[in-house]
Amino acid sequence: MGYFRILSAIPGFFLSSWFTMLLWGAIAPKFGVAGIGYPMAMLITISLWLAVAPLAAAAGRK
Repeated sequence: MGYFRILSAIPGFFLSSWFTMLLWGAIAPKFGVAGIGYPMAMLITISLWLAVAPLAAAAGRK
C-alpha cells in the first residue's frame, strides 16, 4: 500500500512546485529579489518536503 501512496503524492509535488513558483513571483518584487523558474521551485519544494516528511511521520505515529 505504501507504493501507491508515493504514486499519489507525485501530482501534489508538481502542483506544489507550481504554486511555489507563482507565489515567489508575487512576493519577490516586494523584497527586491529575483523571481525563480519552475526547476528552482521544484528544488525548493522537494527540500521542504524532505524536511517536513519525518516530522509528519513522527506526528502520525502518536
